[in-house]
Amino acid sequence: MKLVGIDVSRWQGSINFKSVKAAGIDFVIIKAGGSDAGFYEDPMFKINYAGAKDAGLKVGAYYYVGSKFQGTESGIVDAKKFIRILGKRSFKYPVYVDVESTPQKEKSGTTDAVLSFCEYMEGKNYFTGIYGSDVSTFHDRVQAGRLINYTWWVAGYGKEPSHNYSVWQYTSSGSVNGISTRVDRDISKTDFNVIVTKHFNNN
Repeated sequence: MKLVGIDVSRWQGSINFKSVKAAGIDFVIIKAGGSDAGFYEDPMFKINYAGAKDAGLKVGAYYYVGSKFQGTESGIVDAKKFIRILGKRSFKYPVYVDVESTPQKEKSGTTDAVLSFCEYMEGKNYFTGIYGSDVSTFHDRVQAGRLINYTWWVAGYGKEPSHNYSVWQYTSSGSVNGISTRVDRDISKTDFNVIVTKHFNNN
């Protein structure tokens, strides 16, 4: 099974999600916020979430961390902030931590933070995954072998990722009806129905 999707943030501006759905898109992963420039919520998160749900799209979310995302305590702090932004909203796709901007020289500390982030999220009944690029994240920034228990959303432009992934972000310059800017395009190898049947992510 393959589903087609997009991921969006404030940079896509105002989105007509009904047109997006009519164009054949199955799912959307929405930026909720991050900690790379101080703690913040993406200003379009609530609007994008409401529009995507109203259009009947499957929705996931992601949280972007920065260079200070290091060690067990940091992971828990950011997980709590992510959950605060998500609120009581429900998601049929995973909720991800985006670690593409963590320092390459701190692979162990980043991996510790990712593990504690994911473990905390799971403890709160969220189906949690990890986002990053095929080489510069899963090879250069984390100890990938320690993260195999979580679903991966992997960016790889030009060729399919070498790592085991569930969602593949295959371009950052896609186009979709209903969005006036370029947009990331994704392919999912699973429908993640387990999230609904097992009542994860506030379902």
